[in-house]
Amino acid sequence: MPEPRVLRTEDEPPNVLTGGFGRLTHTFRKMASYRQLLLFLIAFWVYNNGIGTIMTMAVAYGDEIGLRLEHMVIALIITQFVGIPFSFAFGWLAKRIGAKRGILLAIVIYTIISVAGYFMQTETHFYILAFAVGLVQGGSQALSRSVYGNMVPKSQSAEFFGFYSTSSKIAGVLGPLLFGVVSQITGGSRLSILSLIVFFLVGGLLLIRVDVREGIRVAREEDVEVGWTTG
Repeated sequence: MPEPRVLRTEDEPPNVLTGGFGRLTHTFRKMASYRQLLLFLIAFWVYNNGIGTIMTMAVAYGDEIGLRLEHMVIALIITQFVGIPFSFAFGWLAKRIGAKRGILLAIVIYTIISVAGYFMQTETHFYILAFAVGLVQGGSQALSRSVYGNMVPKSQSAEFFGFYSTSSKIAGVLGPLLFGVVSQITGGSRLSILSLIVFFLVGGLLLIRVDVREGIRVAREEDVEVGWTTG
């Protein structure tokens, strides 16, 4: 992505690891100037924890309730094949209702999936839930990147997207942690899958508060100020 190169200054650590985390810290501090962008990023960290945990813990949960491996493999294949066309469908939907509303719709569906997962008993139930995940998995991720990208100054896109990717992976440990803690306390995973609702509720409420238009306006003003052009 074309943007001005930032050369290492004398006071930056020469070590790649410490230098990298130093840049992440610098970028996070810079985000304080982009309130709507930061609020969206926090919302994304929260609801994406629920999404990621459903994907990573689905096989373990299916195994616990007695599903055979071949059934779980088929369910995962269903998710991938359904996800391809519905990723495009979400793009079409976002043009009509807006990307933010599209993400909120996906969060509602994921909430329903978590509730339904609590009552899951058979491989047929697992297939149905896998199909439901496929409906929203690709679309929710694509629309999240789209909303974030629109509120990022184009002159700093690589830096901000690097932070988006890295920070979401760091924050992503909270979902599996909650899943594991609830499993240990209750002696099973049914309430664990249900507990993921908290990520969707909190993430959705935070997302509702994001003013995307204001975030885009601030980003474009920053580009004008630094003289950034796309041509």
